[in-house]
Amino acid sequence: MFDTYTLLSGATLKNRVLMAPMTNFLSNEDGSVSDKEIQYYQRRSGGVGAVITACANVNKTGKGFDGEIGADRDELIPGLRRLSDAIHEKGAKAILQIFHGGRMCPPHLIPGEDVVSASAVPSLRPNAVTPREMTEDEVQETIKDFGEATRRAIEAGFDGVEIHGANTYLIQQFFSPHSNRRTDQWGGEVEERMNFPLAVVESVQQAVRNHASDSFIVGYRLSPEEKEEPGITMDDTLQLVDVLAKQHLDYLHISLSKFKQGSIRDEQDTKPRLEMIQERVGSLVPVMGVGTLITPDEVEKALAEVPLVSIGRELLMEPDWVEKVQSQREDELRLTMKKKQKDDLLIPEPMWTKILSVPNWFPLDED
Repeated sequence: MFDTYTLLSGATLKNRVLMAPMTNFLSNEDGSVSDKEIQYYQRRSGGVGAVITACANVNKTGKGFDGEIGADRDELIPGLRRLSDAIHEKGAKAILQIFHGGRMCPPHLIPGEDVVSASAVPSLRPNAVTPREMTEDEVQETIKDFGEATRRAIEAGFDGVEIHGANTYLIQQFFSPHSNRRTDQWGGEVEERMNFPLAVVESVQQAVRNHASDSFIVGYRLSPEEKEEPGITMDDTLQLVDVLAKQHLDYLHISLSKFKQGSIRDEQDTKPRLEMIQERVGSLVPVMGVGTLITPDEVEKALAEVPLVSIGRELLMEPDWVEKVQSQREDELRLTMKKKQKDDLLIPEPMWTKILSVPNWFPLDED
C-alpha cells in the first residue's frame, strides 16, 4: 500500500490509499468552505496519497445536501483554495469531487423548488418528488457547468477532479433506463444513454486542456447496478466501462458498500462486481476499490486485486490510520467510533450527529 503510483496524467501518488469522498454537511449555507471543514479535512490528510472531497455541486440546480461544497461560482474559488492548501500542507493530493444531484436534490435547496432530471420520473424512495425533464438548453448548460467547475478547481489549486457518476445522482440518472425515458440524443438504448456521461467527461477534459498542467487528475466514479426495474444492469456497466476506458481517465472509482460485493439485482450472482470490472478494463485504466476495508490486511488483499483503494469510515474513526500502519503501530488503530474522542477526531456538528444516527454504520464505543 505504500508504493507510489503514477497515473496516466503523470501525477504520482505517494501511496495507493486515498480518502474516500464522504458527505460532511460542513460547508457554509452559501456553498463556501467553512473553517470547521478545513480542520476536518486537514486532520485526515496526513497519510493518504490523495483526499477526494465530498461532492461539490456544479450549478445552482444541482445542490444535493445541506452544507454542501459549491463549485458553481467564481466567488467560491478563494475558499476552495484554502481547502486545497490545507490538504497539501499535510502532504496529500487534493481531488475535488464534482456532481449534480438531479432528482435526488431536496426541493428546499433548489431555486423555486424546480428539481430537474433526465426525465420526469421520481426515484423509488419514500416521499420522492417528480422532477421536471431537463430541456436541451439545460442539458447543454449543465455539461458546460461541469467544465466550469473543473476550471474553478484548477484555479483553486486542486490536483484533480472526480466526476461523480454514481450513487443515483444526475449523471447516473442519464445512464439509467429507470430515470431516463428520453427519445432525443440523450436517451434510448444503452449507447445513447452514455451520451450525457461522455459529454461531461469531454467538457471536464477540455477544461483541463485549456487551464491545467498535463498532470491534472480526472477520475470517474460509478455504481455498477441499480435495483430498479428497468435499471442499470451489469451488462450495461460493462459496456460503459469499455467506453470510459478509452477516455484517457486516470481512474475508475467503483462505488460499493463492500469491496467483494456481488449483484444487488440477483442474490444468486455473488461474483464481485469490482472483479468483473477489473477483468474487463483493468489493463486499460486503473480501477479503484472501496467498501468496508478496515484492517491493514484487508487493504493489502484488496490491493492485490486492484491498484488503488479508498477508505472512508476508517478515517473517520482513525484519522491517523495510514500513519500508524506505516510506522508499524497497528496495535494503536482505533477500530470503533469512540464518543469520548470526538474532539481529537475533529468531526464537527452537524456531521457528528448525522453519522451517529445511521444504524450500524460504525462499531460504536459509548465511552
